[in-house]
Amino acid sequence: MLIIIGIMLFNMLSGQNTSFEKTTSFYPNSKTLKNDNIIWGYLTVPEDWNNPKSNKIKIAVSVLKNTSNRDSNNAVVFIQGGPGAKGVDNMGFWRKHDLRQNNDIVLFDIRGTGFSKPRLCPDLGKTFLDILAKNQSAEEDEKQKAIAALSCKKDLQDREVDINAYHSFSVAKDLHALKQQLGYRIWNVYGVSYGTYMAQVYASEYPNDIKAMLLDSSINDITSYYTKNTTNYINSLLKVFKKCSNDEECNEEYPNLESVYYKVIESLEKTPITVSVDKKIVDSGTFTYNSEDFKIAIQQALYHKKLIEIVPLLIYQFQNRNEKALGNLVAAFSSLLSMDYGVYYCVSCTETLPVNNRIEYNEDAKSYKGLNGGVSFYKSDFKVCEKWNLNNGNSLQKLDYSSLSSVSFPVLILAGEYDPITPMENGEKTANNFYNSYYVPAPSLGHVPSFTKEGALVAKTFINKPYQQPNSEAFANNSEVSFVKDVFINSGVSNIGNSLSEFNLIFLSPLFIALLLMTIFVVTYIIKLLRKKYKSTPDKIIRISSLLTSIFGITGLIFIVLALIKVAGQNYFILAFGLPNDFNYIFTLFMIFTVLLTITLLYFIIQIRRIKDRSIVFSLIFSNVLLMTYLFYWGVF
Repeated sequence: MLIIIGIMLFNMLSGQNTSFEKTTSFYPNSKTLKNDNIIWGYLTVPEDWNNPKSNKIKIAVSVLKNTSNRDSNNAVVFIQGGPGAKGVDNMGFWRKHDLRQNNDIVLFDIRGTGFSKPRLCPDLGKTFLDILAKNQSAEEDEKQKAIAALSCKKDLQDREVDINAYHSFSVAKDLHALKQQLGYRIWNVYGVSYGTYMAQVYASEYPNDIKAMLLDSSINDITSYYTKNTTNYINSLLKVFKKCSNDEECNEEYPNLESVYYKVIESLEKTPITVSVDKKIVDSGTFTYNSEDFKIAIQQALYHKKLIEIVPLLIYQFQNRNEKALGNLVAAFSSLLSMDYGVYYCVSCTETLPVNNRIEYNEDAKSYKGLNGGVSFYKSDFKVCEKWNLNNGNSLQKLDYSSLSSVSFPVLILAGEYDPITPMENGEKTANNFYNSYYVPAPSLGHVPSFTKEGALVAKTFINKPYQQPNSEAFANNSEVSFVKDVFINSGVSNIGNSLSEFNLIFLSPLFIALLLMTIFVVTYIIKLLRKKYKSTPDKIIRISSLLTSIFGITGLIFIVLALIKVAGQNYFILAFGLPNDFNYIFTLFMIFTVLLTITLLYFIIQIRRIKDRSIVFSLIFSNVLLMTYLFYWGVF
């Protein structure tokens, strides 16, 4: 009776310390979201659940109401990974997800991230990118990374943020309070990557909250999350090497891929590659790839199927030291470091690194001599957390995995074949933690396979009918990994794509005006030439020459835009390097355009006094010159 009374009192006090307040859209400039049925709000909870008098924090929440417009109690709450990635940012993916037809979709930014308040060290990832960009040793990277992280810690402490209150057990209590405040009796839990660990903690703490649970790319044992990091990475990479060597075309274009990979590491240790990048990404305007940057670039490429397909190309571009093409990859590092790293270290240093053995990590890494110590990007977290945890005085909470075997709700576990961080074996082992579980492997896919078309269908089928045996071959018909081959390397392709996607009207308006003038003049000159309006030979030659120049310039630009659209639909990562050789004719068109423009401009200068209406002719030539200027600026030539 005392225990029951204690639980009732705790729940009553917890309820008094939580509230949900609706607010306006987190994306006020989005007309699409404004017209959607979405509830925006903040869940207010204690920062320290064990101390009801602690500071209050706000957790950003977005509830995408079901599209059937039914007053339903069905809901799916999504737990993002990282730890430190933002959940509300996935709005675009979930808005049109098939699960939304019968379920409300609950997205939230875990405490300390995204739109939640306070947000912990949102600029730390940018600082890490600036550190990686420098031409310095892995040891110096590690040292500066630790200094930056400790500066973040000091800032949080100065702001009286309780860094020991940001971990999976707090998130579990946040979720329990959120379910109550939103009025759901029970709901479905959908966790990905590190979010699967948080979901399992939640399940162990509040099993009666959950109707069904989906774990995608799961952590089966937090104590080996870091220690087996190198093995997980290499095992996934070996699958790429093996598949390429067994593919006659891939092996012909990228021979001895595994050997080349290790040679690149050795080469970059001696002579790093420095590339130019946009100062919006890196303040210095340059990024230096050393061997550690190369290793993490390949590791991250294994997360996504389309990136897996360019791994052989990527390795060979590093071997060829193609600076222009590799410069386009820095944006991927920027994306990698977009998490809220203040939360990353609060969580990792509280519950993950302390239960992972650094000696075991080093022993595992030594098994792969060519790597020379594993992947520093992850290894450095040991040193950071050693310093982060000094004088913290926190008591570590551990998930009792045995408690999960008694939960009654069904659990679906998904795992991707090439996943380098939470491999397929994790999925099989996670399934063994639960009494009522289903394991579905995803061949040819990487991290978080449920974020594919096939995966979305698997998720929908399971959530809508959780007690029905899922199709274990659901991903079997997914197309195999097809390595990208025969690419014409041209960095200008990516730059054109970026300009068009950003669509800066101020930047592009001169080009549009030039193209409009060129089109008008083409039509006008064709008509006048057919009607024999030009009598002198210089007038005929300059107009025919400028006419042909404009046609080749306009045609080349139209074809390259169409090529961008087509290739982006197949595998948009190819555009970071160039275009498939099938589109080589486009660059031939641009070369002809360049030659014709040069001839036309020289002829105009030589015959300028004999040409009528030369100011009008010059405006057309100038329009072509402007197009050429854009092509040079983009780097097509």
